[in-house]
Amino acid sequence: MFDWLIVGAGFAGSVLAERIASQRHESVLLVDRRGHIGGNAYDCYNEAGILIHRYGPHIFHTNSQAIVEYLSQFTEWRPYEHRVLAAVDGKLVPIPINLDTINRLYGLNLTSTQLEDFFASRRETVEDVRTAEDVVVSTVGRELYEKFFRGYTRKQWGVDPSQLSKSVTARVPTRTNRDDRYFNDSFQKMPAGGYTRMFERMLDHPNIKILLQTDFREIREKIPFRRLVYTGPIDEYFGWQLGHLPYRSLRFEHVTLDREQFQPVAVVNYPQTEDYTRITEYKHLTGQQSSRTSLTYEYPSDIGDPYYPVPRAENEALYKLYEARSATCPDVWFVGRLATYRYYNMDQVVGQALAAFSRIQKSVPGPPMAELAVSSPAYRT
Repeated sequence: MFDWLIVGAGFAGSVLAERIASQRHESVLLVDRRGHIGGNAYDCYNEAGILIHRYGPHIFHTNSQAIVEYLSQFTEWRPYEHRVLAAVDGKLVPIPINLDTINRLYGLNLTSTQLEDFFASRRETVEDVRTAEDVVVSTVGRELYEKFFRGYTRKQWGVDPSQLSKSVTARVPTRTNRDDRYFNDSFQKMPAGGYTRMFERMLDHPNIKILLQTDFREIREKIPFRRLVYTGPIDEYFGWQLGHLPYRSLRFEHVTLDREQFQPVAVVNYPQTEDYTRITEYKHLTGQQSSRTSLTYEYPSDIGDPYYPVPRAENEALYKLYEARSATCPDVWFVGRLATYRYYNMDQVVGQALAAFSRIQKSVPGPPMAELAVSSPAYRT
């Protein structure tokens, strides 16, 4: 009998497995249908000896010192500030849109103050900002919306931005200075040994057993456990009884080239004509030195593993029905992007998992002290 069964070995499941094992000294069975830990953040060395992210680029950034301190138990960090270019009208220009973006695109020499006036002359008045399109046209106008956002968003989500929640484009800022960093968080670094090594250290505890290539639906009645943490799609947990929640997937094409560098930054976005949304070159992220380089082309799809919940009002309404049903499940915690139908960054998932652990500590009695003394070795970092 396991004290806890945790479904999903990504950030949410792994953080909770580590906390429960090391702080509550209880037994955990961590299962994942994939053949590896780390979820979508999984990285590995390919045949060329280059560290790649199998499921597309994952760049860690946060403003939470508590999350940094927690993860720093399991990794050292490599300094890295993410910069992205967009291929627009035959030019590579910074994204998010900043002063250099506009000056290069239009052959201008504006100052920051003049750029404010530039945006003001082009933005549209939107009385009720509700959609992804509303956010952009009310900020920078329709021409830049068409160049940078509409095509990319349609490829990424499979629907027009006018049909998506404003949260989609609200994530991307617009700047009037020359700051070309994709994120402006106070902490922007990469795990020095990679994400998989960080997860290995996190899960290296005698109270944690890991079962990979295992579908929860096939074992839930076969393996005894007292309590459950579920990080998969919430509609799948309930057998899709209320209907299927839409998720967006991705197809990845991994390529290795016999050249030292392919592009000037780690990620180049393609918002206009190409079928793929972006190309990632991993050596920029990892700092590896090699005469060869590895790339990933990303193709959004409706088919495949669920990656992103689709932010539309009708989908949120269906999720709320599942959420209400989940509240009636004793001793089951739903945590993570898929289980709570939210488009979270990695640090947000870690924060959600730590918050869930705090709730567990308050609501679930721990094992007797005598049992701790017998069966719970101290955690080794």
